[in-house]
Amino acid sequence: MKVAATPVVFVVDDDPAMRDSLRWLIESTGVQVETFADAQTFLARIRPELPGCLVLDVRMPGMSGLDLQAELARRGIGLPTIVVTGHAEVPMAVRAVKAGAIDFIE
Repeated sequence: MKVAATPVVFVVDDDPAMRDSLRWLIESTGVQVETFADAQTFLARIRPELPGCLVLDVRMPGMSGLDLQAELARRGIGLPTIVVTGHAEVPMAVRAVKAGAIDFIE
């Protein structure tokens, strides 16, 4: 009998203080967290078979959060995604939600 993998919340944010805060908050509920400073590192390490969800910053150097969201869709990786940003704009929120984000938090 195969044992189900433990779900993980993946946090992708270039701001170390935000990553640490989100890790602390989520782990305080007993949920496993993996953090990444950029989209490229996350893509290199993602295990599509692992259940979980993604908390994703929009504005990051290199690949943006919205571009990462599009790349995951292109690869057929359907992680539920919550987009967070300190610089929200209506078109950005619309793009994120149309691409499948379950929430957009400013």
